[in-house]
Amino acid sequence: MRGKLFGECGRNCYLFSMPKLNLSVPHGLGQEEARNRIAGFLAESRAHLAGQVSHPVESWNGYANEFSFEAMGFSVSGKLDVQPARVLVELNLPWAAWPFKGRVENEILARARLLLA
Repeated sequence: MRGKLFGECGRNCYLFSMPKLNLSVPHGLGQEEARNRIAGFLAESRAHLAGQVSHPVESWNGYANEFSFEAMGFSVSGKLDVQPARVLVELNLPWAAWPFKGRVENEILARARLLLA
């Protein structure tokens, strides 16, 4: 766990970064097709999960996507990097959601493998 001193508050106050989940999903689609499939999936997911996910923000810059949303009271953010032969996923989970890390990781990998097959 990494931390840094946060302001002057008369005692030791530390701000710790959220834990990151880093995944790599190989594909053989080419960069453009992989990006198009992911962008379509994200748009469908926003519509399908509208009642469960709030404040979705998404920003593509070429083949890189930064996103954030709130679900079940948790704020989640992350990045997608669509490369020619793999997609890198970085997900920032709040500490309270960390016990679900394995489940989140398995769900993302399963869906990504189907999407990019």
